[in-house]
Amino acid sequence: MHNTPPHGSELIDDEIDLLASLVHLPGTQLIELGCGAAQFAAALLARFPCAGVTGLEVDERQMAKNLAAPATPGLSFVNAGAQAIPFAATRFDGALMLKSLHHIPMPLMAQALAEVARVLKPGGWLYVSEPVYAGPLNDIMCLFNDEEVVRAAAQRALDAALQTGQWQAVTDRRFEMPVHFADFAAFEQRMMRPTYANHQINDTLHTAIRQRFESHLGPQGVSLTRPMHSRLLRKTLR
Repeated sequence: MHNTPPHGSELIDDEIDLLASLVHLPGTQLIELGCGAAQFAAALLARFPCAGVTGLEVDERQMAKNLAAPATPGLSFVNAGAQAIPFAATRFDGALMLKSLHHIPMPLMAQALAEVARVLKPGGWLYVSEPVYAGPLNDIMCLFNDEEVVRAAAQRALDAALQTGQWQAVTDRRFEMPVHFADFAAFEQRMMRPTYANHQINDTLHTAIRQRFESHLGPQGVSLTRPMHSRLLRKTLR
């Protein structure tokens, strides 16, 4: 769903709508790098059941949860990172990196993007969606997880990849996604205590985070928007 929030930016409720407007999804074989709980992949397969998604994830705790969950037809998991994809060349039609490129160690970002190019078919596409370092949600998050450096590095890595001759730029979109938390407990569980990181939050910091979060609190909880930057690259045919 696409709307226009009061400040004029495009608001996208479901990023699958955006992806489906850019690429052909029915019947495609996709790889998602850093799939997390694979919610996006499961939703995509619910809409395009003839597609297939292989989710790569390095977080062993999350991977255990994924494997223990009821199986989703068309969805499979591999415990591996984008910098060393355990598949043969030209295996996939498309690749997804959703808020994951900035989690790859900076010295390995170029290698990861080269690996993605390797496993894509000629003409295959890579959709990268990264949070922008701005906005009220970021103002809360940066108290305990400041990602300014790594997010900038992710964009530089994409720019550099486009200079290698392996990729062509297709689209570059900026939009906002709504984010809702019923209360601080929901925010803490979802954002402050991920399985892949320990943010070392002491009592003083915990109080500061709560105060900043609750400054946005309304009768229905906290509703914010997260600015996003998505880029679609296509592997060159040569």
